[in-house]
Amino acid sequence: MTMEKADVVIIGGGLLGCSIALHLAMRGRNVTVIESHRPGRFASGVNAGGVRRLGRHLDKIPLAQASNEMWHDIKSLVDDDCEFHAVGQLKIAESDEDMAKLEARARDVKNVGYDHEQIISREKLREIAPDVHPRAVGGLWCAGDGAANPMRTTEAFHRKAKSLGARFRLGEKVIGVSRTSDGWEVETSDGKIIANVVVNCAGAWGDTVASWFGDRVLLEARALTMMVTERVRPFLRPVCGLASRKLSFKQTEEGTLLIGGAHLGYADRDHGIAEPDPLKMAISAATVSDIFPLIKHVRVARSWAGLEGVTSDGIPVIGPSQSSENVYHAFGFSAHGFQLGPVVGRLMAELICDGRSNLPIEPFSPKRFNLS
Repeated sequence: MTMEKADVVIIGGGLLGCSIALHLAMRGRNVTVIESHRPGRFASGVNAGGVRRLGRHLDKIPLAQASNEMWHDIKSLVDDDCEFHAVGQLKIAESDEDMAKLEARARDVKNVGYDHEQIISREKLREIAPDVHPRAVGGLWCAGDGAANPMRTTEAFHRKAKSLGARFRLGEKVIGVSRTSDGWEVETSDGKIIANVVVNCAGAWGDTVASWFGDRVLLEARALTMMVTERVRPFLRPVCGLASRKLSFKQTEEGTLLIGGAHLGYADRDHGIAEPDPLKMAISAATVSDIFPLIKHVRVARSWAGLEGVTSDGIPVIGPSQSSENVYHAFGFSAHGFQLGPVVGRLMAELICDGRSNLPIEPFSPKRFNLS
């Protein structure tokens, strides 16, 4: 067995783990990332790639705003544009009741000091999405949002972190952790690592890792499903959702249609398996062809699912452990973590190196579960 020393050990090498490793390496820290498979295997590389502030939990808006700025200059951070396109994100109202719901949301956002979510009329909706069903009455629009390629993004953060000296131990599982006089001893299937600081980025397994350090979190592993169609003529630029029905829908540069919307498949966390549910996929297909009738006969090419950790309140766990010194958490992003990847890496590096964050993260503390 090998023995290694590091300033920081990160458990989990998805986008969040890679981003934290990158930002720590930029600040001169000696970082080792332990990933049981490969970066992007379970959630980071197989999601819809949405880069959105639209519809965020109010407590997450400051993080989403800061991350949006980073996305618009992402190439300077990771030497890759990550196929980010700021095409805007749109939530469509199918009825007057939907419109009232979106108007209330816009007021809530404005009341906490932001104006990035704008109510649009029936006419403006058709300028943005000309082929939407005639019954749609308006929407909520967020210019400057968009989408990126999730696997390419994860690989770009991984590659950049490595170029700055971060070490990645892929294909290794963490067996256990213990406190020693030298710091934290992290034992893997291939050796041991001594580190001053441990960061838990274990995604769907984040609650298990948190429990090793005395922090209890209510988390469920879920299989979030996606599907992609054959290519069709270009007809849609923004990323679309609906006010009252589950849907995430966009057309790629190649012309294929990427369809999601938080429909759940079959999750087996113990074996690292996530599979789509054909019945739920049928619901997604029916929903999108209902709101955009011109694609009713487009064929689905394939579907897939990724394992994601979803907390009981739907917001992530970010910040220091409540029970163990020099331990930090960044997991439980509940299918909303892709856009936050760049900024969470930065703020975790701030916490570890400076002892504070320049963004408000108190709502994401594990202490909110109050289980210990």
